[in-house]
Amino acid sequence: MTQTTLNPSISEITPIAVGTLAPDFTLPDQDKNNFHLADYKGKKPVALFFYPLDWSPTCSKENVCFTQDLSRFSQYAEVVAISVDSTWSHKAWAEKMGLKHRLLSDMHRVAVKAYGFYHPAGNISQRGTVLIGKDGKVAWVKVESDIAKERNYSEVEDHLKKLS
Repeated sequence: MTQTTLNPSISEITPIAVGTLAPDFTLPDQDKNNFHLADYKGKKPVALFFYPLDWSPTCSKENVCFTQDLSRFSQYAEVVAISVDSTWSHKAWAEKMGLKHRLLSDMHRVAVKAYGFYHPAGNISQRGTVLIGKDGKVAWVKVESDIAKERNYSEVEDHLKKLS
């Protein structure tokens, strides 16, 4: 049996730079409704919360926090969480955890790689946040150096306030 070696490009593992035009994408959510990033350009900022996997302890805790504090973030931007899990996993997880925000399925790693959050060792996403202004440009990026560590919600909120 032949083992395939993953050789990601440097852009797939290097977080996108602030000021860059945000790469457009369309991904399905847990209800199989498409989220198209371009629909928000000129209308509303977008907060992309990349996370490794449904059902994992840190990701579960984070996403419950996003749902509980959704108004804290959604008053400033459209909030979506993105992982490499399937729409079916997202649906089951959202129902089990009581999640109310959109969970985008990036099984082909399109957005994960376009935004430089690919984690080749696990074939998953790094834990990171990208805030996109109404102008469609990346306004703020943060990657957690420890994939098992939760992001700082107050820090995210502070940067979201600057987008309004």
